[in-house]
Amino acid sequence: MANVTVIGAQWGDEGKGKIVDWLASRADVVVRFQGGHNAGHTLVVDGAVYKLSLLPSGIVRGTLSIIGNGVVLDPWALQSEITKLEGQGVAIHAENFAIADNCPLILPIHRDLDGLREAAAGSGKIGTTGRGIGPAYEDKVGRRAIRVCDLAHLDALDQQLDRLCAHHVALRAGFGEPPVDRAALIADLKAIAPFVLQYAQPVWNRLNKAKKAGARILFEGAQGVLLDVDHGTYPFVTSSNTVSGTAASGSGLGPNAAGFVLGIVKAYTTRVGSGPFPTELEDEIGQRLGERGHEFGTVTGRKRRCGWFDAVLVRQSCAISGVTGIALTKVDVLDGLETVKICTGYRIGDKTYDYLPAHAADQAAAVPVYEEMPGWEGTTAGARSWADLPAQAIKYIQRVQELIETPVALVSTSPEREDTILVRDPFAD
Repeated sequence: MANVTVIGAQWGDEGKGKIVDWLASRADVVVRFQGGHNAGHTLVVDGAVYKLSLLPSGIVRGTLSIIGNGVVLDPWALQSEITKLEGQGVAIHAENFAIADNCPLILPIHRDLDGLREAAAGSGKIGTTGRGIGPAYEDKVGRRAIRVCDLAHLDALDQQLDRLCAHHVALRAGFGEPPVDRAALIADLKAIAPFVLQYAQPVWNRLNKAKKAGARILFEGAQGVLLDVDHGTYPFVTSSNTVSGTAASGSGLGPNAAGFVLGIVKAYTTRVGSGPFPTELEDEIGQRLGERGHEFGTVTGRKRRCGWFDAVLVRQSCAISGVTGIALTKVDVLDGLETVKICTGYRIGDKTYDYLPAHAADQAAAVPVYEEMPGWEGTTAGARSWADLPAQAIKYIQRVQELIETPVALVSTSPEREDTILVRDPFAD
């Protein structure tokens, strides 16, 4: 039985939560390997709605859930999320939940800096969630981060705090803000330390033992490939690598552990925040997609921009991330449209492209080339087999997989876990 790595193959918000929950019931371990609490997953289980940001989706099913070292962890956000889930009847303890002891922390000063930068950026705003993700990753690579393991040695943290505070004091001064309140920061860390440390351990060791024992490991990515700091629509990207290869470095397992790479793909395209979006629709069809798809961010509540399916971008994502098969979600949102369109290329000036160029100016100038297909009557909502789908919906799905050069493994037809058509079993590959 193979391991499975789940990634978003668009700009995030593709419906990863439901798919991971569907797979988690057959996995032994679920691992988050990058991102922070800027990511949001909504699970619907037997009619109950669970909203997760940091916790891996497997926790709702009681599957061993791990936050890997590639994640940046806001311990106060984690405490709030666990408290809320426990109030919904989800049991969370050291037996079914673990945090990498080398995981870097998001501190209040990171949230401060994130907000100050965005407020000062004007038209140059990236559109961050303001939760301190980027500044925390900066401190990680700058070798001044406070990590989970440091919470057990706060009395020996002086030199590290010197480096951290020297950096942030200078930045804050540039925004006219007072220096870092070092005493308050230490007090906050001392207060939260017992809560975090009960889950802390060398998860690379636990995962390697699980791998040797033949456990099925599910790696859960956050955001999407088009937000990858290297391969996304830079600079309108997140601060981590969101591609499947990060599962190795962000968890402590070797690259051969990734197994089947499942790319989650929405049947149309959405994006939150700033940045290029070649197929964006600002007409009544775009509004209809947003309304029918309930396109609001799980974490921020921000309205998502909506547009036609972009086969160029998804094909690019699948190639970069080594996607084995895709899970196509929200097909039902397209029900009832007279015509559906798929982007098959771009015109930029007098040239035609079968990929999205790297430069922001070219990306902003890209004009989509569309292929039109008839829509379908009837509904795909709740379908659990090909026989339940209208013929034209099947043709649409088949054309999507042809254009992205990647086969469909799953089709999701509603937020409910069981409303899924299984074409190819990732765990049996």
